[in-house]
Amino acid sequence: MTGAVLSCPSPNHGPRRDGARPDLVVLHYTGMTTAEAALARLCDPAAEVSAHYLICERGRVWRLVPEALRAWHGGTGRWGGVRDVNSRSIGIELANTGAHPFSAPQMAALRALMRGIMARWSIPPARVIAHSDMAPARKSDPGPRFDWRGLACEGLSVWSDATGQGALWGAFLRDAGRFGYAVGDNAPETVLNAFRLRFRPYARGPLDGTDCARIADLAERFPVDRDGPSA
Repeated sequence: MTGAVLSCPSPNHGPRRDGARPDLVVLHYTGMTTAEAALARLCDPAAEVSAHYLICERGRVWRLVPEALRAWHGGTGRWGGVRDVNSRSIGIELANTGAHPFSAPQMAALRALMRGIMARWSIPPARVIAHSDMAPARKSDPGPRFDWRGLACEGLSVWSDATGQGALWGAFLRDAGRFGYAVGDNAPETVLNAFRLRFRPYARGPLDGTDCARIADLAERFPVDRDGPSA
């Protein structure tokens, strides 16, 4: 069912503040039982939430808010120096409860949509993040079943397979901050959980050498302030 993007305008939007342009893509899951239920909520003025796009399990894509406008998808949070994430991002909702895999048609539609967005706004792969990255104490989407590695293999996000020995909290938190996590706003364990949710979704236990090696690798190759201005 992938193909044309369907228009379903949501009233829940506003202008991007201070003349901001989108330089982030934030990925979400809806956490609702059906795409149609999510669509209704995202277009309900009483809900005061929205996204730029919603993609259902069958690959159908709805455009809810024009990309030039500010959708209400991120809420409170931060990535690097960006605190008003909504003014600086394109938000994409994926119909998924968080408890099941993302379908092949849905992921194909997401990849096609992201290629267009990233080309139009010159957004690099390192600026594609999870909702849980920018709001680690509040959010877990798009969750452990989302295929970040596959997305990175197509140049639409970033990944690391580094391994190492030795675990030092100071080094981990330093590198997590360099990569983009709001270290000063969250407990160390919260930052670790958010990092693992994306880069080691089935890792358990205390901080270890692989956590430290992967975040060091990511921070070295993709320091957050290199690819986007702070605001």
